[in-house]
Amino acid sequence: MPLPSPFHERTASLCESLKFKSWAGYFAVCSYESHPDPEYFAFRNSAGLLDITPLFKYELSGEDSAAFVSYMATRDVSALKIGRVTYSCFCDQRGKVIDDGTISRLDEQRFRVTTGSPAYAWFLQNSRGFQVEVEDVSESIAALAIQGPNSRRILAELVGPGIEDLRFFGLVAARIAGVEVEITRTGYTGDLGFEVWIPRDGALSVWDAVMAAGKAHGIMPVGLDALDIVRIEAGFLLQDVDYFSAPRCIIESRKSTPYEIGLGWTVALDRSPFIGQKALREEKQRGSDWGFVGLEISWEGIEEIYTEYGLPPSLPTQACRMAVPVYSTGRQVGQVTSSTWSPILKKYLALATVEAKQVEIGNQLRVEHTVEYERMRVLATVVERPFYDPERKRT
Repeated sequence: MPLPSPFHERTASLCESLKFKSWAGYFAVCSYESHPDPEYFAFRNSAGLLDITPLFKYELSGEDSAAFVSYMATRDVSALKIGRVTYSCFCDQRGKVIDDGTISRLDEQRFRVTTGSPAYAWFLQNSRGFQVEVEDVSESIAALAIQGPNSRRILAELVGPGIEDLRFFGLVAARIAGVEVEITRTGYTGDLGFEVWIPRDGALSVWDAVMAAGKAHGIMPVGLDALDIVRIEAGFLLQDVDYFSAPRCIIESRKSTPYEIGLGWTVALDRSPFIGQKALREEKQRGSDWGFVGLEISWEGIEEIYTEYGLPPSLPTQACRMAVPVYSTGRQVGQVTSSTWSPILKKYLALATVEAKQVEIGNQLRVEHTVEYERMRVLATVVERPFYDPERKRT
């Protein structure tokens, strides 16, 4: 049975739909109302508040902490400044992705790493020879994501106008409702947003303060269904949906490298040794077998196939995580892993893994779509990611 997060007393009382799922062993709200649209538009037009406590969180400290994190990650964090955050992959010796997440430098010899799945044992088994301490702080630190165009105004009322100077992927210590917190300008929505890292005992005080300050700015508590739509618009991967953690893959073909899932930009090859470096260098030289792309699925094509049956077009009301085949010249060349109708872009979007030779922008493919139990194929065009990228996210 899932456990309640430190915010469960608030989230459960607000969840009118009674829709919950298990996220990393915690109760997580799918949507507070019967449909996620109001929460989606809070993310895009005002502000949404999301409980992200289920993320796994680890603190690594000691004189070799920077060298150790750099050894574990595809990113070199030795030059990462205090108060800065970066994003990285973590690979096995064959260059296959184990996890992805953020790395925050809290002090000269202290880092916080977030991951999507448990990583404590993996950190420990690779720490031999490093002067580093690994602490699992997943349960002791609660976390909230405050995302949307009004998120900065809300935090400014709580911690002061200095928050307006916090740069993209920056970190600052602050106080909310008398609770010492850390605020990072990060998020999973592809919009202006912040994440607040809170001692567990202060969780409810911070929640109440954020909701009170946000009332005048249209804040809403938001669940995972709305998050799924915005993260696809932002072109963000989801573990166990768009890629699988290598240690949990039963067959080799399910494993992926950073280059194959669109995260090659996180790989710094020309530096001190790190796990998977040799394999990733070899892949970089020979080229990857697969590529990760954004697809815009033709709405006209959707209309045409439904018209053949005398039906109006019909799409899922939520983001879809069901893998469906992608074709080129009648041959399957990959699969869509996530898809959604974008309410703000008015487009049918998808994330897909396809053969590397199919990744060129403008390439036209076909995506399977089932109507009345018959499998049809609809035109889909490879387009730039992210699909939605507002300037306010970084400025």
